[in-house]
Amino acid sequence: MSKRLGLLFVTIVLAAVLFGCAKAREEGRTADSDTALQNGNKNVDETKTLQKDKDVELTVWGAEEDEELLRQIIESFKEEYKGQAEFNITFAAQSEAGCKDALMADLETGADVFAFADDQLNALVAAGALEPVENENQIKSENMPGAIEAASVADVLYAYPLTADNGYFLYYNKQYFNEEDVKTFDRILQVAAQNQKRVTMDWSSAWYVYAFFGNTGLEVGLNDDGITNYCTWNGADGEIKGVDVASAMLSIASSPAFLSTEESGFLAGIQDGSVIAGISGVWNAVAMKDTLGKNYGAAKLPTYTCADRQIQMASFSGYKLIGVNAYSKQYAWASRLAEWITNEENQQLRFEMRGQGPANTNAAASASVQDSPAITALMEQSEFSCLQRIGGSFWDPVSAFATNMAAGNPGGKDLQEQLDTMVEGITAP
Repeated sequence: MSKRLGLLFVTIVLAAVLFGCAKAREEGRTADSDTALQNGNKNVDETKTLQKDKDVELTVWGAEEDEELLRQIIESFKEEYKGQAEFNITFAAQSEAGCKDALMADLETGADVFAFADDQLNALVAAGALEPVENENQIKSENMPGAIEAASVADVLYAYPLTADNGYFLYYNKQYFNEEDVKTFDRILQVAAQNQKRVTMDWSSAWYVYAFFGNTGLEVGLNDDGITNYCTWNGADGEIKGVDVASAMLSIASSPAFLSTEESGFLAGIQDGSVIAGISGVWNAVAMKDTLGKNYGAAKLPTYTCADRQIQMASFSGYKLIGVNAYSKQYAWASRLAEWITNEENQQLRFEMRGQGPANTNAAASASVQDSPAITALMEQSEFSCLQRIGGSFWDPVSAFATNMAAGNPGGKDLQEQLDTMVEGITAP
């Protein structure tokens, strides 16, 4: 699936950035602050041009689950730069998935530093919410190429890579499955049914539903305008047709072992023992390890039966990023904090506390990260994943279609008609 950012979109983006950021530069910086950040050094002695003895008030947005982690990182930042300013740094919980909408509701009063999913980058840049990262070469040298690509528009870096793990794979309980069992969805459901247990996946989320269409030859992606989508998921030609995928989903849904549920349902089922396998991401790795102990297993996504053959389930890959609000009144210090949150040591700390995979090259190569079942599974799945670049009209139509499949298509409505309706919604302007 191609990102397909056209020249027209790039032109619009650059124009918006220049307009939106002019005011930020005037209000949020001093010439000395610019000089300090352009140097790109972490050495405290070389940041003295940042204004001293000045009250620095910053607001940081991050996931609610990251609160304790970010508080520790903020405290270490204040200690690192002690004596250079009086810091008042406030954390506020904000969903990474909803960050763009919350920020763009009022850029000038939004958070100074914020965590967000990489698929929001283009919109944030076009709105003038982000400026190019000034120590770009340093950040590029420290992080994985895929993470740098995800944090860039037209090869310009606009955010700091935070994690390289925003994807999904299979968790399972080794008490019930061996490594051969988890290779196919059919076998996973069979084992679960034999033990009167459940296997979960969230079909109300279009993010997960992509798994069924991604390796079929049916396509979805952004048009050259960078806003609207193209989609052939209703295709009636080719080796695999849209109705083949829909029929495969109905077959899975018909199993007494299958349960479509959100993340909370998956985790609750793992903890009470009613669920023995499920598709999720690294954010549940710590809970899985704590709950299952020696029986904690993870693997790439299985294959599933479609059109009388086994199709490898696909996935969206994604990255979490840290952005600096172009309208921050303390832009220089906000940039310094964003760099601190995403440095090697704090990405390693994030892995240890939250089980999230680092984007930093050195942190990702550490023994503890390499020994993680979840990270290993994600790396194996990466061969069958693609960077998520989808317009906003994708989510609701796919969710509506898949929710009906999960319910077993109770109205008996024609599958091709449902696929056509879904694609009409996905490609709507």
